Amino acid sequence: MGRNNAFWFALPAVASLGLFLLYPFLDVLRFSTWDWSGLSEPRVVGLENYRDILRDPDFYNSLRITLVFGVMTLVPFVVLSILLALALDGQPYERPIKALLFLPGLVTLGGAAVAWYTLFSPEYGALASLIPVPRWDQSPFWALVLIMLFTIWRHIGYGVLVVSARLKAIPKTLLEAAAVDGATPAQSFRFITLPLLRPAITFLVVIGTVLTLQGYTAVFLLTRGGPFGGTEVLGYYLYKTGFEAGRLGYAAALTVIILLLTLAFALAQARLLREEK
Repeated sequence: MGRNNAFWFALPAVASLGLFLLYPFLDVLRFSTWDWSGLSEPRVVGLENYRDILRDPDFYNSLRITLVFGVMTLVPFVVLSILLALALDGQPYERPIKALLFLPGLVTLGGAAVAWYTLFSPEYGALASLIPVPRWDQSPFWALVLIMLFTIWRHIGYGVLVVSARLKAIPKTLLEAAAVDGATPAQSFRFITLPLLRPAITFLVVIGTVLTLQGYTAVFLLTRGGPFGGTEVLGYYLYKTGFEAGRLGYAAALTVIILLLTLAFALAQARLLREEK
């Protein structure tokens, strides 16, 4: 009876996942075998879309930009999350500062992007009147930096909360015993705090990888893949191919490949960090 009750209680959640996740994914797999613009009659081409992707230089260029953007974003995101959580831990102003850090994630993405564009515009932005702002609208590197800063600003509060929650779970007696034995704060952090933070770091690395590999909205709103295609990450390349070029079957195959890449990177990182324990 207990198992039957658990099944019936779980059924609505499982049905929702199947309806809104599994069924659309199976549809995407079906679309990826079509040559289809969304308006024309679909033509079954099998694995031809996948073969074309593997021979497409634009795909490899977008993959390279995505990986560069991922490294530029992931490392500062994880490091800043750890440092800010450590700096705020136990302070009287800990909760208000965490609330302020988390606030950007609650702002609508469109409004946040418009605010950043008007603030950082090299020509008429409010910041340009105070300090020199690099011409990110003419430099692919600075455009990537802008997207990186925007992404970290949006998600740093979440990262701090994850690390802080793990910090609260570390027994203070371990740190006190280490101090009694003569360990310096740096040694306590290296040999006690950091190893015990590994689950939180693993989680942030995996979540950060998913965010960077599937990033699209910030690029669409701030740079539209420019300048000179320098911020055309995989997510934006997928949008451009499917909805601007009208190759929905090809875009569906790209979706499947991006999903497989995301899973591969996330699993590899999780295994690597787990083996380093």
